[in-house]
Amino acid sequence: PVDPLDLWQTGPFQPTIRDECLFARGSADDKGQVFIHFKSTQAFLELRGELPVNVKFLVEGEEEIGSPHLLPFVERNLERLRADAVVISDSTMFGREIPSIGYGLRGLSYLQIDVQGPVRDLHSGSFGGPVANPAFVLSQILASLKDDDDRILIPGFYDRVRELTLEEKNAFASLPFDETAYCADLGVTKLAGERGYTPLEQLWVRPTLEVNGLLSGFTEEGAKTVLPSRAMAKVSMRLVPDQDHNEINGLFECYVLAQAPETVSVEVTSMHGGAPWVASLDHPALRAAANAVEAGFGKRPVFQREGGTIPIVSTFQDLLGTPTVLMGIGLPDENAHTPNENLYLPNFFNGIKASAYFLSEYGGLGEGGN
Repeated sequence: PVDPLDLWQTGPFQPTIRDECLFARGSADDKGQVFIHFKSTQAFLELRGELPVNVKFLVEGEEEIGSPHLLPFVERNLERLRADAVVISDSTMFGREIPSIGYGLRGLSYLQIDVQGPVRDLHSGSFGGPVANPAFVLSQILASLKDDDDRILIPGFYDRVRELTLEEKNAFASLPFDETAYCADLGVTKLAGERGYTPLEQLWVRPTLEVNGLLSGFTEEGAKTVLPSRAMAKVSMRLVPDQDHNEINGLFECYVLAQAPETVSVEVTSMHGGAPWVASLDHPALRAAANAVEAGFGKRPVFQREGGTIPIVSTFQDLLGTPTVLMGIGLPDENAHTPNENLYLPNFFNGIKASAYFLSEYGGLGEGGN
């Protein structure tokens, strides 16, 4: 959704160019990134009359609600979708002058907690004290999920977490991450996160638990001394290899219900989820992508993981046995999901070149041509 609409400088569906950036909903996430591959394919067909490889486009618009129809479609069309490699452009570069190849994603568990107290909202003066307040109970439950070091307290949560290799740890440390600039851009004075891990490690290879939304009681202007009848929280957990979102959902529900007092009823609902994924850096598709990005952007890309989730990547791996290359052209500061989303146009045009170079590069590897 485009809300809040009043924070957009120009209409979200009226593409506007300012300061070399295209402002519009979907410009960076993800229509602009998808479009680079249409344009590179078009260029090949117009200039050469043919493509160096067979290309199949699969585009869907339900990722932000868990892609409920995508898995059934893939399962019904396995032969139609057979390929030697998949390229997805739905990720970010490390920085404006630092092109990147993504080789890992976190998974996702998304749940809702509902706490029900009395059958209706009550006067807090007449009923406060003997009647449990669902908003306060929910706050206690949420506070019990993590300790002061930002470590998640759900029993068994970390049992399957794959630890970072020394090679990756050193590679992350070599990237030009500026914590001061990062804080300044976000408008925060200091970073938090799990103690003992760097910000990039926290973002890419450590699981997290976040509260995405809260609702309870009177939230309008002014005062109303109400004891709310119910409270709700939406909670997401980003997962890492080898965590399973179905198992994590079960652990989460058991833990939350164990924290619930008898004075209220608590219900946990699983909304949607996705599996984490990590690729081998030795695969020819990733090497071809690195060469293509270097040719398109004039600079060798870095390899990085992503903190977000693209559930279809693990689906392609499991059902098709197909490697995936994350060849994103977005930037971390392009306001994806928020007002004034934008796409840096030099990246867009370089991305078209990189996509074309990838088709040519991968077509020359003799991989089978799909």
